[in-house]
Amino acid sequence: MDGADVIAEILRREGTEFIAAYPRNPLIEACAKIGIRSILPRQERVGVSIADGYSRTTLGKKIGVFAAQSGPGIENTFPGAAQAFAEAVPVLIVTAGTSNGREFVAPVFNAVDNFRHVTKWATKVSDARFLPATLRRAYHQMRNGRPGPVLLEIAQEVWTQEFQGEIAYTPVERLRSEPDRAAVAKAVKMLTSAKNPMIWAGAGILRAEATAELVELAELLNLPVMTTNPGKSGFPENHPLSLGGSAVNQPRPMTEYLKKSDTILAIGSSLTTSPFNPNMPAGKTVIHATNNAEDINKDYAPTLGILGDAKLVLAGILDQLKAAGAKKPNMRGDVKEAKEAWLKEWAPQLNSDETPMNQYRIVRDLLKGVDPATTIITHDSGSPREQVLPFWETAAPGGYMGWGKSTQLGHGLGLAMGAKLAAPDKLCINVMGDAAIGMVGMDIETASRNKIPILTIVFNNGVMAAERDTLLISTEKWRTMDVGGNYYEFANAFGVKGFRVEKAADFPKALADAKKVVAGGTPALIECIVKEGYEFTHAR
Repeated sequence: MDGADVIAEILRREGTEFIAAYPRNPLIEACAKIGIRSILPRQERVGVSIADGYSRTTLGKKIGVFAAQSGPGIENTFPGAAQAFAEAVPVLIVTAGTSNGREFVAPVFNAVDNFRHVTKWATKVSDARFLPATLRRAYHQMRNGRPGPVLLEIAQEVWTQEFQGEIAYTPVERLRSEPDRAAVAKAVKMLTSAKNPMIWAGAGILRAEATAELVELAELLNLPVMTTNPGKSGFPENHPLSLGGSAVNQPRPMTEYLKKSDTILAIGSSLTTSPFNPNMPAGKTVIHATNNAEDINKDYAPTLGILGDAKLVLAGILDQLKAAGAKKPNMRGDVKEAKEAWLKEWAPQLNSDETPMNQYRIVRDLLKGVDPATTIITHDSGSPREQVLPFWETAAPGGYMGWGKSTQLGHGLGLAMGAKLAAPDKLCINVMGDAAIGMVGMDIETASRNKIPILTIVFNNGVMAAERDTLLISTEKWRTMDVGGNYYEFANAFGVKGFRVEKAADFPKALADAKKVVAGGTPALIECIVKEGYEFTHAR
């Protein structure tokens, strides 16, 4: 076997079903020989997004792989890696590299040096003998602690170098750590003695598959539960204790309960300060439980830090509560009432018949027209995120792919494709704006060519509306914010069934027709002509 065959075989043992790749990388053919499918996107960043969506949907049990060519290929991969790094998503990036000894010869692009800033680990393999050990370390890095992308640069000689002997490699397992029992006991005391405790749940709940334990704890102590953007769907939002999820904007009840809470159990969250994350109000008693020690005391000084797997932390808290005789009380109704009152305030927007269409009406009808339990939906950056996230009610873990620590326009398209590859029985939806499709629109052809039947919904108002308050003079003089296009015609030209909707009353039928197209194996796109001006729910 040569080096390329060794890597392909290790990927096979790790359960790899496909690699996203573009276009000159010896791994593509080596994988094809043993039945691992190759998917070539139109651009590298979308290839990484596809791998990202796949890893999210499998919860890292199977990890998405992107293979790039040296030089321009790996250079164009950088933004995709940066997005996955910001969101703590494991993606294996395997790039063709320079010859040994050429790494530091200008103007050669040194992938390892440049990607160290946007990967959890980056290294160059200079000899085929080191491949099994290096891949073992790579998968360990991706599956344990704070996940993240890993870059392996393969020296030019290694691809064809003969590998001697057997490949000593077994799949790498995810390791889980139990929390300090004394710390758990302190957390129990703090939660049971608090006047207004609540739960702040992050993406770690999803990765640890800890939704059942989270629901049980919330019900046992009658705790309101909010989720971060990437943690959305970790707690069922049709539950009476759900406050929903948050990005820049959040449901008004979440803001109110955060303000009046005295103790917050932040679990499975990095508590990273970001313009796109919820903010922790000052003066709170915070219990910060995470599996990454570096996140504790990073942006906030918690009253109590707990290091451990989210599922095991919750199990430890539940065990101590039950041992102390805690009994499940009657379900409180104030959280549900607050949510219903907020939705009533938004009824004019959610039920609007105006033309151009109101985006919130589309979100309402989209939620009514699908089964959230069998749907995976993601937003794109900017306005679609802020319009969809607060009002989409999740029903099952993993049914919503939230992202926002970095906000690259167009990331959602690849995410939806990766999710569909991981869960072919689910309806996978990407909601994007006209600016986002301008970034990555050509890759709807990737979905068509590779028979990945996703549903894309485009909010088209012909303008970068989120920037309307910041580009006043330039827009007045030169229409700087204006963008445009007939996206349903564009979709039809690339083998995607396109629909165009201009009136709210017509959207449900277009959705039903698009769902039939998708069920038949063809991707679909619904272009919605929407209004420029709108309100957001509640800025935090």
